[in-house]
Amino acid sequence: MSRLTFIAILTICLSKWSYAQHRDSLIFGGQASVWINYNPDKKLSLHSGVRYIPQVNYAINNGNRKLDFELSLNLNAGAGIRPFDSIKGNADVKPYRAWMRYSGKQFDLRLGLQKINFGSAQMLRPLMWFDQVDPRDPLQMTDGVWGLLGRYYFLNNANIWLWALYPSDKPKTWEFTRTHKNIPEAGGRIQIPAARGEVAFSYHWRVTDTRDNQLDLPQISKVHENRFGIDGKWDPGAGIWFEATHTSHNKSLNALTHQSMLTTGADYTFRIGNGLTMVVENIIAASGRKAFSYDRPLDFTGASLSYPLSIFCNISAIIYYDWKNGAAYNFLNYKRSIRAFDFFLMVYTNPETYLMPAQASENNYFAGKGIQIMMVYNH
Repeated sequence: MSRLTFIAILTICLSKWSYAQHRDSLIFGGQASVWINYNPDKKLSLHSGVRYIPQVNYAINNGNRKLDFELSLNLNAGAGIRPFDSIKGNADVKPYRAWMRYSGKQFDLRLGLQKINFGSAQMLRPLMWFDQVDPRDPLQMTDGVWGLLGRYYFLNNANIWLWALYPSDKPKTWEFTRTHKNIPEAGGRIQIPAARGEVAFSYHWRVTDTRDNQLDLPQISKVHENRFGIDGKWDPGAGIWFEATHTSHNKSLNALTHQSMLTTGADYTFRIGNGLTMVVENIIAASGRKAFSYDRPLDFTGASLSYPLSIFCNISAIIYYDWKNGAAYNFLNYKRSIRAFDFFLMVYTNPETYLMPAQASENNYFAGKGIQIMMVYNH
């Protein structure tokens, strides 16, 4: 079944079932945002854009079982301007979410274009396998993946996930090559209680296609990739966690044949005023021809501070430091909520050569120094 065919079937189902009995629900909503960004380090120093995500949800309830649907679109347009000289614009329309789900008390099955994310880390995430959420992004935008996800929840708080994904036409987060177009991806995750916390093991398998890659890798049509992950989280007063992954290929991809990452982190809320929350994480990432035999690892530390000025106002800061290159990435955000509106004022100073691991924004607006103003309306 093609992606467009699935969306068409889902749309027909929503239309057909919108006249069902009162136990069912049909909800229309959406999010509209407009922003303007000034970055003197860029050729087109002034950028502005608008985005609208219309969303419809429909649910059929039958006792302890439920069948529900979600369909949403990502409609956006933007323009880059060099004042009094040049302008360049773009616009795009694409599906954002399009899934159907069948669920009960201890399980759910979800099919379609969906967001899949998991793991313990918050800022520097080795387990960011299927999403691209940047913690600095007020909208927390991320493209979804096409596939089937099943989850079962045990009574002792353990749970198991299994998934099968439609082959992606471009590399996902932490991937360097695309998936072979004729072979689906698959994997799973099991999470279990462990000493007043939890530990989880994750696995993902796919067949990659390195032909026409941009990294000067060997041109191979089928390379098997095995990705393993383990993470854990506890809260003995301060929250502490770790997250680690290892990826290996069955054929040589030069220095990218094997890849390993480890993040450790902690958070704590200090009793200062309304409560100052601090999060600190560190990631070490490296790759090489032989497993666990690496040179020149990447070493980043991230720190986040968040303070609520009132119920409606919040100020936060995120700082990343690249130990290898001696570079700092700084981000400050002020948020003000007025009813259904959220207003953001963001200031950033970052290196022009943007080397943040898997955190570049869609158009890399956070490279260099600048300011961004955003207004968001949720309905």
